Order: sequence, then C-alpha cells, then structure tokens
Amino acid sequence: MKSDLDNLMQERNLDAIMVLGNAEHNPPMYYLTGGGHVRDALLLKKRGEQAVIYCNAMEREEAEKSGLVVMPTRLGAIDELLKNSIGIFEERRLLAGRVGVYGTFDVGTTMRLMDTLKNALPDVEFMSELKDESIFMYAMETKDEGEVARIRRMGKVTTEVVGKVAEFLTSHTVNQDEALIKEDGAPLTIRDVKNKIALWLAERGTADVEGSIFAIGRDAGIPHSVGNPDDVLRLGKTIVFDIFPAETGGGYFYDFTRTWSLGYATPDAQQLYDEVKAVYEKVVENIDLNVDFREYQKMVCDEFGRNGHKTPMNTEGALTDGYVHSLGHGVGLNLHERPISRHTAGNDNRLKSDVVITIEPGLYYPEKGMGARIEDSYWVRPDGKVELLAEYPYDFVLPMKKWKKL
Repeated sequence: MKSDLDNLMQERNLDAIMVLGNAEHNPPMYYLTGGGHVRDALLLKKRGEQAVIYCNAMEREEAEKSGLVVMPTRLGAIDELLKNSIGIFEERRLLAGRVGVYGTFDVGTTMRLMDTLKNALPDVEFMSELKDESIFMYAMETKDEGEVARIRRMGKVTTEVVGKVAEFLTSHTVNQDEALIKEDGAPLTIRDVKNKIALWLAERGTADVEGSIFAIGRDAGIPHSVGNPDDVLRLGKTIVFDIFPAETGGGYFYDFTRTWSLGYATPDAQQLYDEVKAVYEKVVENIDLNVDFREYQKMVCDEFGRNGHKTPMNTEGALTDGYVHSLGHGVGLNLHERPISRHTAGNDNRLKSDVVITIEPGLYYPEKGMGARIEDSYWVRPDGKVELLAEYPYDFVLPMKKWKKL
C-alpha cells in the first residue's frame, strides 16, 4: 500500500523517489496522484515527506485533485525541463543522497535529463530498478479497501460485457457449414465480436487498454494469440475469451477468462475443459492466507503432469503445448503485478492479506485445434478469507438459440 512507501524507501536506502511522465497510463505516477490530465510532470517525494508534483501551470487544477502539493513549472520543452529540473532539486534541498527514478517518459528525453542532473548534482546518486522488482511493485502488491472496490467494480463491468458477448453469439443464425451468420448473410467474424466488446466497455466508462483475447480453434491453443480478426465463428470449436479492461485514464484492471464451445463440444475438447476445470476448482478450494503462491503452481503442474500433459516442471525449454504458463499473478494498476506464482520466483511471493490475484490454469494444443483456460480474480481479505471479486458461470458449451444439432 502507499503507506508502505517510506518503509520500502528506507529498506532500499533511498532518500527520495522521482517519478516522470503523465498522470494517466503511467502506473507509478497514477498511484501517487490518482490520475488526471497532467502531462510530462515531475514528482519528487523525499522519505518521510509528502510528494510534490511539478507540472505545467495550465494543468495545475487537474494536479491539485491529487491532494499533493502542486508547483506550477514550465517543463514542456526539453530546454525548460533540463533547466528547471535542477532548480527543483535545489528547491527541495535534495543536493545529496540516493534517488530512485520511475515512470513513463520518452527514453531520449530521460537520458538527457539524467545526464543533466548527474552533472549538476554530483553528490546525488540516481538509481534505477527493473519494473518487476521496483519499489512501486512492492507497494502496489497489497491493496486498501478503496482499491479493491475499484477492482471489484471493474469485475462487475467485465462480467456484464462477457454476458453480452455470450448473448450476442448465441442469438445468431447458423448455416449448413456451422458458421454463424449475420443478418446480411455475411459470416460473423472475430473482428465483429471485438468491435462489440470495445463498444460495450466504452459505454461503461472502461477501456480495452491492452486489447483482448478472443481466439478460436488453433489460435485458442496459443495462450496469447489475440485471435485472427477474419476468423469466422463456428460451432464446436473452442474459443478462449480473455478480457482485461481497465478504468479509463490508466486506472485499475480486471482479468478474466472463459472458454466456450458454441452449440456442442467434441469429446476431446470436453475432456480438455473438464481437466482444466477440475484443477481450477482444486486450487480455489485450497487457497489459504500466507501460503507461498509457488506452491499452487506446483500443485497445478503435479495435477496436469499426472494426466500426461507437459508442464514447466516436467519439461525443459520452451513449451508449445500442454500447460505452458504459470498459475496466476497480482493485478491492479498494472495488469501483471506481484505476487508471482512462477515456480522459479523468489520466496517472497506469498498470499498475504490484501493481495488481489488471478487464478488461471489452462491447457493448450494448437495442432489439435483447441485450448482451454479458466480465470478469475480473487482478493485475499484481511480476515484471511478469499473472495471471488466477480461471479460468472463456467458453462463450456453455449446452446445456440437458432440451431439444432441434426
């Protein structure tokens, strides 16, 4: 949580942190400011003190919504940024010590800025961290009730849209080739479905920030295939629908997946789905407070391995079929956050109180033309109970309203 930042700074021997860039679509800046239309800002927070944000004067009122101290400053042009950034450090009496640098900024501008600051302030040591190990990822790992409420709201929006997609698909006519047909007689494609998804999300004040996965047949067997826009929706083919929208402006994400087969399922696809569902249910039944997240990844690998599937723990090298990824991850202002479930992750990835995680086992066989994944997001509550943040049915076969199997 944000209240952990000072302790984390002390642990890492940081005297201050500097965050660069926009307040929107920039998780470290959004985390401290709450977003808003603030561009190319510079935020400084000394350990034990409130953060101060320096921004264009025209955006001062937007910046003031953050509740932080706002200092209108000309930072828009590169020469202004280089000149005024030195003055900012002098004004904050930050002339020596260790400063962590974060945020999203043009890389060339950032390099020029850092060179300028290092030359002007030789007693300040500027530190960089890998994103996954940064101080912000550790602070963001646990969420307060307000953050969880926003993620829960995103879950409600997500499942509403998923329900509309299911209704949209099942209401279509089917031709003799088992393809779904639109009113004008043209086949229904993935592009058509994704256009609807984007529309329904926008109507609810959310955004398809990183796109969505809607893949059928062979592509459903490739975990991160977003789907071919020209692919036609057909009966009896597995569809992996992974949707991960966020609040507009770069806010909180939700992460959710269902696997469907329209009209009917082949025996092989039904078996694949049943195995994934059984493993998903076993994990959910056994989630407990303060357990190492890696233990559940090992559980999934053991279960799938016993059924003859390749997993990261029984196969060396890159996997292209079987269980090819890890069980889940944290979710918040970033789609992927701590804790991490990968079996090779550090031993500090525990399911402590107030983390929000995904559980998403899956099996993938692209050469067999099928794949299956189930994913939900859960909150490990302060009382130790684990709460599903948005409910939605687990039906695999979706009956078509205008078709009967011959």
